[in-house]
Amino acid sequence: MSLLVKDIMTTKLVKLNQGATLEDAHQITRDKGIRHLPVVDQLTGKLVAVVTQKAMIAKVMSALALYGGKTLSQHEAQTSIMEVATHDYTTVKENDLLKDVVTFFVDNKHGCLPVVDEENRLLGMVTSSDFVKLAAQLLNEKE
Repeated sequence: MSLLVKDIMTTKLVKLNQGATLEDAHQITRDKGIRHLPVVDQLTGKLVAVVTQKAMIAKVMSALALYGGKTLSQHEAQTSIMEVATHDYTTVKENDLLKDVVTFFVDNKHGCLPVVDEENRLLGMVTSSDFVKLAAQLLNEKE
């Protein structure tokens, strides 16, 4: 049995557009418990960047040190998400084998990989949580 990325990827995604702010992303991660947010071009649906919780925390901590707590929310509202987002990221295709993708997760310690089509349009995300859910399912099937 060869499992593919599309067998476990998350397709119901919360996405940001390029005009979003750090405040927008921070709110979404707080309210929805999401750790990875793709940034997508609204017109084409193409992936342009990825915002990770780690990058957001680093930016917020830096702003807190520079500006203090009183103006943090104002600074977040004025910070473009594109200043926080990672523009250099790896993607996978929905028909890639999971056994190949899991090696990437282990070797690079990434928490997510965007799943795109041939034209770089976002189809979904595969996350470390998706792999944990798969492991739980497989373990339960063994019992």
